[in-house]
Amino acid sequence: MNWYDKLLLVLVMVLFMEVFAWATHKYVMHGWGWGWHRSHHEAREGAFERNDLYAVTFAVIVIALFAVGTLWEPVWWMALGITVYGAIYAFVHDMLVHQRFGMRWVPRQGYLKRLHQAHRLHHAVKSKEGGVSFGFLFAPDPSRLKRRLAERVER
Repeated sequence: MNWYDKLLLVLVMVLFMEVFAWATHKYVMHGWGWGWHRSHHEAREGAFERNDLYAVTFAVIVIALFAVGTLWEPVWWMALGITVYGAIYAFVHDMLVHQRFGMRWVPRQGYLKRLHQAHRLHHAVKSKEGGVSFGFLFAPDPSRLKRRLAERVER
């Protein structure tokens, strides 16, 4: 494989993972997988929560993909793209938004502020239904999300 094929696979997988994460968050975590995810919408005691089992599950899958990638190289680069997405997710979601692992910075402007606001609005809903903003890296406009939340309350 050429270096640009490898880079393209990594970048495509990062983008794919945002779509996959959105769908998994909306339809699994806020669906039949709510039993694990509920802990993420409640106050956390300690460093970990039941929702972290999703990260462990996805890590096992990616490790298996790296193993398969030793037999078929494109899969290794795809697994690397998933890992890159996981690192971005860990920084943006866990550290920046939820201030886990000692991070205490709140962005005051720009794209990171928008991500932070969108995810905080997602957490304004404590139940399985009625949430907004299920993505992690592509955040809708917070004012639009606030309107959608207000419309749901009025119903």
